[in-house]
Amino acid sequence: MDAPEIDENGKGLLFYGDTTVEKCQLVDGQPNVYLLQTSTVLERENQLSPQAGQFYLLRSKRTGVNYGRPISVYHSETGRAEDGKKKVTVQFMMLEKGRGTQELAHLNIGEKMTVTGPLGTPWPRPDSFITGNSKSPEICIVGGGIGVAPVANLASTFPDGSYDFFACFKSGCYGLEHVKASTLEITTDDGTVGTKGMLPAVFTKERVRKAGYKVIYACGPAPALSYVKTVAEELGILCYISMEHRMLCGLGACLGCTIETKSGLKRCCKDGPVFDSRELEFPKPAPRRKPLEANEEPDLSVDIAGVHFKNPTIASAGTFAFGQNFRGLSDVGEWGGICSKGCTLEPREGNHGERCLEVAGGNMNSIGLQNPGVPYFIRELLPGMLGLGPVVIANLAGSDIESYVEGAKLLDKTDCDMIELNISCPNVKAAGLAWGLSAETAYYCVSAVRVVTKKPLMVKLSPNAPDNRPIALACIKAGADAISLINMVHGVAIDIEAGKPFFKNVHAGYSGPGLKPLALRIVYDVVQEINKLPEDQRVPVVGIGGICTWQDAVEFIMAGASAVEIGQAKFTNPHVAIDIQNGLKSFMKSHGYKNLAEMRGIAQVARHNAAHTDEKGRFQDLKNMILQDKKIIPNLSTKPGSDPCIL
Repeated sequence: MDAPEIDENGKGLLFYGDTTVEKCQLVDGQPNVYLLQTSTVLERENQLSPQAGQFYLLRSKRTGVNYGRPISVYHSETGRAEDGKKKVTVQFMMLEKGRGTQELAHLNIGEKMTVTGPLGTPWPRPDSFITGNSKSPEICIVGGGIGVAPVANLASTFPDGSYDFFACFKSGCYGLEHVKASTLEITTDDGTVGTKGMLPAVFTKERVRKAGYKVIYACGPAPALSYVKTVAEELGILCYISMEHRMLCGLGACLGCTIETKSGLKRCCKDGPVFDSRELEFPKPAPRRKPLEANEEPDLSVDIAGVHFKNPTIASAGTFAFGQNFRGLSDVGEWGGICSKGCTLEPREGNHGERCLEVAGGNMNSIGLQNPGVPYFIRELLPGMLGLGPVVIANLAGSDIESYVEGAKLLDKTDCDMIELNISCPNVKAAGLAWGLSAETAYYCVSAVRVVTKKPLMVKLSPNAPDNRPIALACIKAGADAISLINMVHGVAIDIEAGKPFFKNVHAGYSGPGLKPLALRIVYDVVQEINKLPEDQRVPVVGIGGICTWQDAVEFIMAGASAVEIGQAKFTNPHVAIDIQNGLKSFMKSHGYKNLAEMRGIAQVARHNAAHTDEKGRFQDLKNMILQDKKIIPNLSTKPGSDPCIL
């Protein structure tokens, strides 16, 4: 159990609060390395100042991320604020990499950010294993790239000239202002500073042996750290390495930042980030694909149910109207496909009352399938869609079998390229939702529509079903040529001033970036199930849900999706289709994918099936036991299908 970081009065020793940005600037000669400075004013004298090797969680106040980013301390000084309180001025050197560090890197002086720390284990001091009798330094410090920051902080705590310092960079150098080494060796990949090459060019086993170091401290990229570890251990030199990992709480409570060690899983935030190298195991790096040739362009086209899409981006139903609304902002012709707004056989007025609400991670809406009806769509709106260029998909919704069938009959006579059968819309009070919630009703609905149309038929499924896998298989058996999923998730919002549901229909559909992990899981599982079918019975899957960036699209494709439908992201970025396409091209080119098929489904892994158990029968037995007032305790056996114990 972790000891609490509190004083004798139970007061916390760490700092949490908002601080003011005092400095935020790009490091000279570097395109993405920034120096950030702030100060924490501590309420109590005994609150902790940072030690070399520790880090803080930093988060911009104007942020789109939920959690602070762990940034190591580059330099710190303790002084006094104007009111006499203990003041710690801290500098961080960070690499602009993801969304969180991008926000931090572009803070303005005077802006606020949230700071938590200091956190983690500091570097062990060398006093106990350094004799001080040697004429040459017994301490060796190694830093690579942005990993220079935490070891430079350590170096600044040692007497000048008492250590040797090895620093390696891609180009140029930075973070060495506080380094006063006996010997400073710098390597750069491009030769702009110091020796051209990587760390092994100057940090050789023979050189390290001759130097007679007693301890090595290192931080940097994993390959460099693995190399340092090997050299140190082969020579019997004590070595400490600072590791990094994605973090959430930073306090060791959530257990989310564990790394593999020889003595089991260790928390990077609490047991580390500094570890004895003998505890660490570095996995061999995965082989990288060879990039495409400079004159070779990846092919983004895909065929779905016999329909050719020039690229895998499809504007989803409900967010694109009938293709005309966004033309004043972006080139609609860039899309691979466009879905019509969901159309029912008869016109629908839609839901009354509030219809939309921004919420964390996206939005909720209760439109209620407002549409002019299939006949009007065919007569007045479809011709305009057909002239835009992308594949045209007619989204057909309904509340009973007759309306689905009659709507499909009418669409079958048109020039639309494909029908997307919406059996999953969460806003229709009638039976529309029910068709997509069970394999039996889905099969019934799809079968009926399949009889009356020869158009390629894609069925859109709901995330509100307990398990979409049997439903997808039922749709395929009924004649579906493709599966699209997921539609929106059911949600509820409460108006706290009125004390009643925000939406008149109570339930509303939730969509947006927050939906992506759920959508990706369902797509992944459905693809995995479809892949169990004979190859000639498999159908393509189109992924939907929270897709906003090209990285999102890559995830869905690697999960097995043939294409992606994009919804609410169009509201905040009308150019999202071309942005995703450009990102896909760059990624595929750098990773050597000539076409989408080469990366489709590569993330699928075989999963072991648990032993078959009669779950229905087992839980009926449980129910009977409870009704008979029999005491039940869980059977702690790890054997699959173990029954509860009865007292």
